[in-house]
Amino acid sequence: MKWMSLCLISLLILGSACAQETRENDVVITSNTDYTYEVIVPELVNPWGMAFLPDGSLLITEKTGELIHAKNGVKTMITGVPEVVTRNQGGLLDVRLHPNYTKNNTVYLTYSSPEGKEEGAHTALMMATLEGSSLSNQKVLYKGSPNTRKGHHFGSRIVFDNEGHIYFSIGDRGARDENPQDVTRDGGKIYRLNLDGSIPKDNPFVGTSGAREAIFSYGHRNPQGMAIHPKTGEVWLHEHGPRGGDEINISRAGKNFGWPVISYGINYSGTSFTDITEKEGMEQPVYYWVPSIAPSGMAFVAGSKDKHLEGNILAGSLKFQYLEHLILKNDQVVKREKLLEEVGRVRNVVMGPDGFVYLGVEGKGILKLIKN
Repeated sequence: MKWMSLCLISLLILGSACAQETRENDVVITSNTDYTYEVIVPELVNPWGMAFLPDGSLLITEKTGELIHAKNGVKTMITGVPEVVTRNQGGLLDVRLHPNYTKNNTVYLTYSSPEGKEEGAHTALMMATLEGSSLSNQKVLYKGSPNTRKGHHFGSRIVFDNEGHIYFSIGDRGARDENPQDVTRDGGKIYRLNLDGSIPKDNPFVGTSGAREAIFSYGHRNPQGMAIHPKTGEVWLHEHGPRGGDEINISRAGKNFGWPVISYGINYSGTSFTDITEKEGMEQPVYYWVPSIAPSGMAFVAGSKDKHLEGNILAGSLKFQYLEHLILKNDQVVKREKLLEEVGRVRNVVMGPDGFVYLGVEGKGILKLIKN
């Protein structure tokens, strides 16, 4: 009764703030203890991104700026990595192999880059050639601007579609009222380029006066998980909400996902910043979490021998330190499970070429998901 009284008082002061602490009619989450893990690469601080090389070894980014090649228990530092700003959430972020890596040895990296006239940093996308234990032929394909000294909301994940495009995310860079809703500014966007860095002619804002023509969708907050749907080929993503309101969205050409005009969350202080959750011309999420789980890393399970996971989404929870299994039916979340409870802050999730799921967990390393 005391809590209810406090909440009623707060509602009078803060609008809908208390109502955002819980979500009515949510999909119930259960615990699944059928899974454990094996540590594949130990002693990593913050393994932000990882990619499997053709021989089964791993490229791993440490947010502090190191690119590591891990093979048969041996770690080798890759040289030629770009300069990064490691302030707060910034650093060396995602890594992916070119779809034709076996022919061109090309890798892509996202990172917080200090390049530019202004102090601070912004998210950049680079391609480079991996030769032995060094990167060469570095080419920056895109660099957000202007730089800012704010140390949060860099994004940043990379995926490829089946039509020769690369997608990457940049968070709103802490400027929610300026960047996400303005297509003439970087930040709060999903971007689409050709694999060589050129802009596709059918990007939605090509020819729009002043627009950043690399933008594919906008109105995002801080997408730190992206994955291609194995059947539809669409780009799915999840993004950090504020306090409550983490979202799963499907990025589509020219669509506005509403941040911060609409949201199911509130400020971290408990105050409200918007009183609407829907608006014409703005997309609704496929699913949203209240309370927030702080999602990071995302994978569709495809080609797995584990029929329980096959076709569903796995996402890491930084806040509650578990792996979340989101069971889908007709592209809607119908069930949720906690896997590996208290495993640690799950930063990244990928499907391995062997059909197993691999996790990057802060302070532990790279883990292989195993069914008991």
